[in-house]
Amino acid sequence: MSFIDEINHTNALIVGASQGIGLGFVKKLLQDDRVSKVYATYRQAESASELIELTNKYSSRLTCLVLDITDELQIAETIKQIRTQIDKFHLVINCVGLLHEGDLQPEKSLRQINADNLLRYFQVNSVGAVLLAKHLLPLFRHNQLAVFATISAKLASIGDNQLGGWYGYRASKTALNMFMKNVAIEYSRSCPQTIVVTLHPGTTDTQLSRPFQKNVSAEKLFSVERTVTQLLAVIEQLQKSDSGQFFSWDGSRLPW
Repeated sequence: MSFIDEINHTNALIVGASQGIGLGFVKKLLQDDRVSKVYATYRQAESASELIELTNKYSSRLTCLVLDITDELQIAETIKQIRTQIDKFHLVINCVGLLHEGDLQPEKSLRQINADNLLRYFQVNSVGAVLLAKHLLPLFRHNQLAVFATISAKLASIGDNQLGGWYGYRASKTALNMFMKNVAIEYSRSCPQTIVVTLHPGTTDTQLSRPFQKNVSAEKLFSVERTVTQLLAVIEQLQKSDSGQFFSWDGSRLPW
C-alpha cells in the first residue's frame, strides 16, 4: 500500500515544472484523485506556457509560482506564500537540473574546464536543492508519511563512472547526492516521517537530453510519461528505511 493511499488530502510540490519531467509529474498528479493540491514552480513564463495553461482546467487544485532555486530569498518568499494556504507537504519532487545552456556544454576533457561554468552547474544542480530542503523543513514537520525526492543522475555515481568526462554535471549531481544524504540524516531527527531520496530517471526524451541522444538505443530512451510513471511507482513503494538512498527508475539502488 502506498503512503499516498493513507492520506486523505495529499499536498504536492513539483519544483522545476515548466517542461520535461517536472511538467509530466504535474499532469500525472492532477489526474490522481488522491492528490488535492499541486504547487508547481517555473523560472520563466515564456517556457512554461503549457504548465500555466493547466491552471485554466485545474484552477482549484493547481497553483503555479515563479521560482529560481538559485535565489534563496525567492525560495523563502515562495514557501512563505505556500504556508499561508497549507501547513504540510506529503510529496515534494525537485526536478530542476542543468546539463547545457548556451555556451555551457558538458566538458569532454580537462581542456574545456571553465570555473564559471562549474560554479553554475553546482549552483543549479546542488546548492538549489539543499536550500529547498532548508526552507521546506517546517512543511515536513507533521505526523504523516512524506517524501522529498530530487532528480539526480546515474552519472553522479562515483562507483559507476567508467567513462569520465562531463566534469561539472557529474560532480554537481554527486554533490547533490551528498547534500540529500545529509538532509535525510537531519530530517530523521527534525521530521522523522519524511523520506529523502535521490532518483535516476533514465534517459528521458526532453530538452535536457536531446543533444545527447544519438548513442541511446530506442528501448533505453524513455518518454516523459513513462519516466514519470516509473518514478512515481518507486516513490510510492518507499519505506522509512529507504531515506538517504539513491534509486534508479526501476527501484534498484545505485552505488554512490
